[in-house]
Amino acid sequence: MGIEHTAIYVNDLESQKDFFVRYFDGRANEKYVNTGRGVTAYMISFPDGSRLELMNKAGIEEICPQRYLGFVHIAFSVGDEQKVTELTWRLHDDGYDIASEPRVNGGGYFESSILDKEGNLIELTI
Repeated sequence: MGIEHTAIYVNDLESQKDFFVRYFDGRANEKYVNTGRGVTAYMISFPDGSRLELMNKAGIEEICPQRYLGFVHIAFSVGDEQKVTELTWRLHDDGYDIASEPRVNGGGYFESSILDKEGNLIELTI
């Protein structure tokens, strides 16, 4: 198991993407746009295999006024779809809240999300 990626909300998506590409040898995927949720994002891949998801969401400051920019979630790669599903429900059974049940997201990734006891979003993915 390992950290699959980390995500942060940013104000200027294009500028932040360019920063990580230019100075840290990142490689950006095609921009992901989910018009229904008002989210745009880039996944930046680095030479060592680590990844950083840069996200922008219309109106996020109204939804979450205390922390609308910065780190969003941490994602753990747990192996495969079955392990994502099993761990999600194990955490649920142990009293953790599920933020999103196991599913294929709009970007084609199989994932789920839970909240730790302090409300931090933990994503489980393959």
